[in-house]
Amino acid sequence: MDLIKIGKFIATNRKNKKMTQEELAEKLYITDRAVSKWERGLSLPDADKMLDLCNILEISVNELLMGEKIDMKDYNKKTEELLLEMARQEEIKNKRLLVDMYVLTGTAVVFYIAITLLACFTLEKGPVLGTIICLSTIATVLICFYGLKLEADAGYYECKKCHHRYVPTSYFSVLMAPHINTTRYMKCPKCNTRSWAKKVMTKKED
Repeated sequence: MDLIKIGKFIATNRKNKKMTQEELAEKLYITDRAVSKWERGLSLPDADKMLDLCNILEISVNELLMGEKIDMKDYNKKTEELLLEMARQEEIKNKRLLVDMYVLTGTAVVFYIAITLLACFTLEKGPVLGTIICLSTIATVLICFYGLKLEADAGYYECKKCHHRYVPTSYFSVLMAPHINTTRYMKCPKCNTRSWAKKVMTKKED
């Protein structure tokens, strides 16, 4: 989605309604700075404000997200384009989360090995060495848990049996599932069977 285009569209429709940013903000119970950020293309309205904004400006949500008025004869085409763009944005976001997970956990493991080896070679056995190893171990485990959360939040898991794509019901189910990289042995909520579910980036099923 083109945030700059959407921002200009919001500003144009607001001005057509002869409203200032402050007046629009009052109707939405937000600050005028939030409206200013929308119109400058720095952010999108939150989901809970989007419908209210569209009602006030008398535009559809599709028109808001496209950043332009949609002719009825082109409505289905524009809607399809919007859905494709949203799927693309979702895929980019999920890939970024996975990259963050690999970088974070990889860095943590390398740091842990380096700290442990350095401490073992430079310090004598004793409480100081033990404390350093314990603290670095705890820090690494906590970072790896957070990395697992990033994996769980990134995209979906695809059942090998029925190819249904789903988000696990809990973080604990991901944590306890046997895995090979990001492929995990879990129960599919649709076919109710366990299989090696691979990580995929979008909800759309083949």
